[in-house]
Amino acid sequence: MFKWREDFSVNIKIIDDQHKELFRIGNALYDIVSIKDGIDRYDEILEALYSLRDYAIYHFDYEEQMMKKNDYPGYFEHKKQHDEFIRKVKSMDEESIDKDQIKASMDLIIFVANWIENHILKTDMEYKDYLNNKGIF
Repeated sequence: MFKWREDFSVNIKIIDDQHKELFRIGNALYDIVSIKDGIDRYDEILEALYSLRDYAIYHFDYEEQMMKKNDYPGYFEHKKQHDEFIRKVKSMDEESIDKDQIKASMDLIIFVANWIENHILKTDMEYKDYLNNKGIF
């Protein structure tokens, strides 16, 4: 579901590695939802959701600190997108997940897949050259 491609690279190793971890967590969630054995996966889904949320917060903080430290002019707009992502992930209602695990999880997976792809390929690419030109790789 979440497949890393070289066009996702911002040419900054630590950030590329963090993005790859977000892909790994997204795939773990997708794998849980894809199991068709009739077993309740509520706890596993919540664990993956919390892992995604916590890692995204960690990654966004790292990225934002790097932007601030280097006076990146698009910092505030970029941070707004990060904040919106965290708000959406935090708004996932545990009761809704419990009632319809597959639908709630697939909605989250689709949201995350679209957001990651659009955010990395568009918004993150906007700082790529700026930071690379400052010697950050």
